[in-house]
Amino acid sequence: MDVLEAKPHGQLLRLDPYRNQTSLVLDNLGFANGVALSKDQDFLIVCETWKFRCLRHWLKGESQGKTETFTENLPGGPDNINLAPDGTFWIALIQISSTRLALRWGFVHTSKAAKHLVATFPQTINVVSALRRKAVVVNVGADGKIIRKLEDPSGKVLSFVTTALEFGGHLYLGSLNSDYVAKLPLTDVA
Repeated sequence: MDVLEAKPHGQLLRLDPYRNQTSLVLDNLGFANGVALSKDQDFLIVCETWKFRCLRHWLKGESQGKTETFTENLPGGPDNINLAPDGTFWIALIQISSTRLALRWGFVHTSKAAKHLVATFPQTINVVSALRRKAVVVNVGADGKIIRKLEDPSGKVLSFVTTALEFGGHLYLGSLNSDYVAKLPLTDVA
């Protein structure tokens, strides 16, 4: 429903379990979809799928409380983000072309009837969807720069990757389209 609204309603919340209180950290996020804490726990990264970027929010240091763009103009919509053992981040990217998304969803956003149709019959989203069959994940350094990009361009092995987690020298990939988790030995990846 978020894509139908096309407004930044996302939030990042902080839960204090000792006081049983929740507080707002960030507001007006464009489909907030994934959060990860840095290796030193001095900042966190939150993904904004429909803005093709991730934000860094500082938790410690002289920039504490400030938010800045961590990485932008990603080659897909960031879905989930996980910290790698070396302090970099793995980001799963939904293959959406921002131009194609705007063209295909433009008519939906300007028509109340089209919004109602898609909201009432969610399977119609497949008709107007700009999702591609290929799978893409990127490894991003703590400086926000892409170190490497891994992809299955045809989606033969895995498509629509929604999460990537590095553990024990392997990259584990999950997808909403699959009933399995893919395991990729990182020693095989240049």
